[in-house]
Amino acid sequence: MNLLFANDRPGAYPESWYAEVTPPLAPFAPLAGDRRADLCVVGGGYTGLSAALHAAEAGADVVLVEAHRVGFGASGRNGGQVGSGQRLHQDALERMLGDAAAARLWHLAEDAKALVAHLIAAHAIACDYRPGVAHAEWTNRGVDAAHAYAEKLLRDYEYDLVEPLTGDEMRALVGSPAYKGGVVDWGAGHLNPLAFVLGLARAAAAAGAVIHEGTLVERVEPGARPVVVTDKGRVTADTVILAANGYLGGLEPTIAARVMPINNFIVATEPLGERAAGVLTREIAVADSRFVVNYFRLTPDHRLLFGGGESYGYRFPGDIRAKVRKPMLQVFPQLADVALTHAWGGTLAITRTRLPHLAAPAPGILSAGGYSGHGVALATLAGRLLAEASRGPSAGFESFARLPCPPFPGGTALRTPLLALAMAWYGLRDTLGF
Repeated sequence: MNLLFANDRPGAYPESWYAEVTPPLAPFAPLAGDRRADLCVVGGGYTGLSAALHAAEAGADVVLVEAHRVGFGASGRNGGQVGSGQRLHQDALERMLGDAAAARLWHLAEDAKALVAHLIAAHAIACDYRPGVAHAEWTNRGVDAAHAYAEKLLRDYEYDLVEPLTGDEMRALVGSPAYKGGVVDWGAGHLNPLAFVLGLARAAAAAGAVIHEGTLVERVEPGARPVVVTDKGRVTADTVILAANGYLGGLEPTIAARVMPINNFIVATEPLGERAAGVLTREIAVADSRFVVNYFRLTPDHRLLFGGGESYGYRFPGDIRAKVRKPMLQVFPQLADVALTHAWGGTLAITRTRLPHLAAPAPGILSAGGYSGHGVALATLAGRLLAEASRGPSAGFESFARLPCPPFPGGTALRTPLLALAMAWYGLRDTLGF
């Protein structure tokens, strides 16, 4: 089964709140026949569109092919959080990689947030960016650790944008009895992810990149000039960028062994009206400390967007509303009578280390993915780094390419059941409060 077609109508965005409120782009024509390019990008999400934009701006002849619509995948469906740092905290990175390498990753992540802000401003992308992401803790021990981490970021990285919150301060911000305290990162933010990715597509096309939607890649033939073979024709290029992330499938087995697709789910409530102030008192986003993270924010029309729950097979659950309603009511029991007007799923990709995987699996072929739920900014940066690496040495690309990224045990056949067992264990720890 191909994940590209397992859960969605061909060429259609999911029936998400984002798709309902975001002005669409006119379709880009499918590829027709064979053509030559300097760069062929496979995948029309943040990574691929950022790579196409930056390469086209540098003068390259760029062709991008997308099986469905630009922003069809995780880039157009996610929680919209533009987070700081990497998926792992800096102290964990220091232990894993050493202080110098950890510092490089911190500064690259700061570059990623700055790049998102620059692209929004430079291309007038109306994606409703707002500053502020709270990290809400379920335990007092978690609160202590979050406050200590804020002190570390200030002391070791001169990052002074994290505000510690006591339990009372968190409850004044987030109307939930679940949280014992936490922090707010005012250097992070949130946006409409579909509007942002469509803005990148407009910018890439304006810069001269040729985008083909409705064009399924069947295989990539390596060689002195790799060939991207699609159901509509072929693209021969000096460099091919694989930017398919969770939808990579069998296009590159060595990458697929290290970058595993998982599914995540979001609901939108009916407009809450005056009740919205009892959910969030400021225009921030929130992510909590569950291993399977709950994340949420209010929309401009005062709906609650709430993400929670994961699955590890090809198919989405039959009742996404029921799957997400359960963790939503654990956080906000006062919303038990509120209708859920939208429910959708999306496929992202993780790595064993939870760090992005950038690689050159064969001559003339580059790849990036595995952002592990931290991809809005990092995937956008990865696209720029891939564009740089397609022209010559890129220090940023090499910093990520040197990161350890072991394959999942058991290969593609066993990785899903093994991960499901592991996640069941972590879910039990969440339930027991560890």
